[in-house]
Amino acid sequence: MSMQVVGETGAPLPWHRQLSARAAVGAARLLVLLPPRRLRQALAVARRGSRAATHQQALDARRAVVTVSARCAGRGCLQRSVATVLLCRLHGRWPDWCTGFRTQPFRAHAWVEAGARAVGEPGDVTLFRTVMSVRHRDGGRR
Repeated sequence: MSMQVVGETGAPLPWHRQLSARAAVGAARLLVLLPPRRLRQALAVARRGSRAATHQQALDARRAVVTVSARCAGRGCLQRSVATVLLCRLHGRWPDWCTGFRTQPFRAHAWVEAGARAVGEPGDVTLFRTVMSVRHRDGGRR
């Protein structure tokens, strides 16, 4: 489930940011093993009590995730997107988590949005039809 062909590069992180990013990546690795319905439910529970993330906060979280995980820096869009929202949640924030597909050619993808914009995605995610999402209650499309 990815558009990424070449891995992203991350920036050096202080040890405390590495630790929280690694925790989010580890938790995401387990969560992506769940069936889609259960994954969505788990993320909806995690979202509770959070405030909406800004685009910059979500981008910082995404960069931290790709810095500590080769899988997330490469083709692992599902784990990357889940780890990004979990890392934001560790800081009390929640961006919109989305999954979808496109046809011509068929591709499935998972990504994060904040302020109705895709966060850190190199391709055009407007070509994808969102089929499952966990959006912050105060904003985003439903």
